[in-house]
Amino acid sequence: MDVLVFDVWGDYAHFKKFYTTSSPLTFSFPPPSTVKGMLGAIIGVNKDEYLEKFSKGKCKIGVKILNPVHKVRLGLNHINTKGGYWIPCKKNNHEARTQIRTEFLRAPKYRIYVFHKEKDIVGKLYNNLIKHESFYTLSLGLSELLANYEFKGVFRFEEKNNELDENIEIGTVIPVNLIKPYGIEFEEDKKYYKERIPIEMNSDRVVEVYEDVVFEAEGRPVKANVYKYWEDSNGERITFF
Repeated sequence: MDVLVFDVWGDYAHFKKFYTTSSPLTFSFPPPSTVKGMLGAIIGVNKDEYLEKFSKGKCKIGVKILNPVHKVRLGLNHINTKGGYWIPCKKNNHEARTQIRTEFLRAPKYRIYVFHKEKDIVGKLYNNLIKHESFYTLSLGLSELLANYEFKGVFRFEEKNNELDENIEIGTVIPVNLIKPYGIEFEEDKKYYKERIPIEMNSDRVVEVYEDVVFEAEGRPVKANVYKYWEDSNGERITFF
């Protein structure tokens, strides 16, 4: 199948974890639900439609970490806008403004792999990516965190079953449900992490599917015994959500 590939990066990113409130934490990479929002921004699909346009039955997404995961915490000033207006903060008035410690990713960069069944959507993505144009401004989780991106090309990937039952190097974030029992070969110089991420949301923006994933924090490939993977003519092996 033909897969569109592009890189996206920025100074900072924040992909809020679903279980944090007062001190927001971030995922280490954009979950599929966030990537779908990026794709919608590129071709001009609004927030009420992109979840359906890029649903799991139509679209496959892969994410590779290119820059090492580096998290920092910064204070954000939140203002009280209840009632549709903002009253400037006065001395000894702590209700109008609250500072929240928020976790950010510093200098993040990712490679995104996209397959879609509908040719018109693929055509729009291809045309805008190659011209470096987007309908809406592209950001990394928050509207203030602007992103840049670069089209890498269209590559032919073939789905393969791991019939030899061997550990192979996978370059992208790997869903745990694709890994066979005891199927990760841990190497001493690598940093392995596991996170639970949202995969699919409904039209009410309620998460319907979560998955555990495994990745290497420096962006290096993980040796794993997976049930299936996708490989291109250059020998690159990836997995999809």
